Amino acid sequence: MNSAVAIEINQVSMFFKNEQNPALDNISAQIKNGRVTGLVGPDGAGKTTLIRLITGLLHPTKGKIIVCGQDTTHARNDIFETLSYMPQKFGLYEDLTVIENLELYARLRGIYGQQRKDTFEQMLQFTDLKDFTKRIAGKLSGGMKQKLGLACALLSQPKVLLLDEPSVGVDPISRRELWRMVQELIKEDIAVIWATSYLDEAEKCEEVLLLNEGKLLFDGLPQDLTKKVEGRTYLVSPPESSLRTTLSSMIKQKEVLDGIIQGKNVRIMLKPLTTMNSPFPFVATKPRFEDAFVDILQGKYSRESVLANTMHPKKHKNTIPIEAQNLTKKFGDFVAVQNISFSIKQGEIFGLLGPNGAGKSTTFKMLCGLLQPTEGTALVSGFDLKTASSKARARIGYMAQKFSLYSDLSVKQNLDFFSGVYGLLGNDRKEKIDKMIEIFELKHYLNDNAGGLPLGFKQRLALSCAVMHEPDVLFLDEPTSGVDPLTRREFWTHINGMVLKGVTIMITTHFMDEAEYCDRIALIYRGENIASDTPDGLKKSVQGDDLPDPTLEDAFIALIKAFDKKREMEKVA
Repeated sequence: MNSAVAIEINQVSMFFKNEQNPALDNISAQIKNGRVTGLVGPDGAGKTTLIRLITGLLHPTKGKIIVCGQDTTHARNDIFETLSYMPQKFGLYEDLTVIENLELYARLRGIYGQQRKDTFEQMLQFTDLKDFTKRIAGKLSGGMKQKLGLACALLSQPKVLLLDEPSVGVDPISRRELWRMVQELIKEDIAVIWATSYLDEAEKCEEVLLLNEGKLLFDGLPQDLTKKVEGRTYLVSPPESSLRTTLSSMIKQKEVLDGIIQGKNVRIMLKPLTTMNSPFPFVATKPRFEDAFVDILQGKYSRESVLANTMHPKKHKNTIPIEAQNLTKKFGDFVAVQNISFSIKQGEIFGLLGPNGAGKSTTFKMLCGLLQPTEGTALVSGFDLKTASSKARARIGYMAQKFSLYSDLSVKQNLDFFSGVYGLLGNDRKEKIDKMIEIFELKHYLNDNAGGLPLGFKQRLALSCAVMHEPDVLFLDEPTSGVDPLTRREFWTHINGMVLKGVTIMITTHFMDEAEYCDRIALIYRGENIASDTPDGLKKSVQGDDLPDPTLEDAFIALIKAFDKKREMEKVA
């Protein structure tokens, strides 16, 4: 085996019982030392299965995997000595403190005495958790949880590090910090596999493996895949009032393979060897890795929202659909949200952005009646959520950040339960449930427990339960966290379709490309609304010599840094 190669995957196939198609189909690849290899693909592509095979937790049906010279089938214990695995879900003990989790994993790895003390010091400094050793892990922010998971994974000083979706639910600042830490690791010649649904992360990897339906579609440099779509990506500039209708019509054209909203523009990608006719101005734009990803998967996602087509148009109302008036929330002496005010118009998508722990979820929960404000007022369709909560909630649909349906009930039982909660009765109830099953392709999973569904189908089920009563206002708390770009596009086809029917939507997200769909955005930080504007307005506000063409992520980070700098100057003064 080549000394530069940490992992050899040789003609590996994996079949699971009662499944017709293989989870992995004749995969061969090499993972090299001192590099970050990105592992990407749609939900169900086989990414997690491949990672578990590499760890030795599963054995391949055919083929073999060699990790640092050891066969995973015959030398699993030896492999455990050289490899660390950070799973997709937070795998530590949430009721233990940061230091207690570290101590537990040190014992499991046989690290004691001075070695343990030195390793803890190194990891706490590396992850910037030194000031949080006594905090309960369950009360850490999403980014800090991931840092703790990384610290525990690195205690044994592994030669191979497997990271399964390490940045899901993590804000852009924490994502950049995680990426910086992993870049430091590869200087020590560690081989890193980074499975991700964020394709801007995959673009930074030295090599990428792209899986779909168990097959390896691409193995190589991300820029080599991106080159294949050069000359096919454009920005179309319709009037602002027709942005969504332009997207809706353009993605249905036979020449168009993909389309998304990017600020005030519609970004489209054409099929090979085609040209475009547009009634609006358009210019060529540089392709991204995500364009290449959609291209190699042939743009297989729904171009029209059957869900929105079945909904009745909302009548224009004089009342403001969502309004926050000086909202403040205190937990004891801690002020989580301070004096936040804004209003959202009918048929508008309003985004709440902010780092983990900034107060956006608290604001969100006050506006949909899940938390009572300490001060201020939350109004939905003119009804005060404190004094007329039942009338307000009847107009609300809510999809929680974490899967909030009943995991031990089947898909059908969840649909039955939530249709009853939302007051649907008789034939109307049955028709709505049947429509949701058809629209979200849930028929195959009806008798399966909701907790065991693939992530994309969990999200589909959660959305179907939130919208079956056709709410006036829809609250979506990170609705596409962890799902692949094709599933995200399917969700946004539904969201844009509902908005065109007059539904008002409030959304939180850590995907900055998703935030481009918002009409307006409020940036929440340290419990305050530090900036409110359109996506392009936020980008323009930080434009300068250092950032001549800022992305929304650049604006997010720059505005937070400017706020911190301002506060530091105020303290000094």
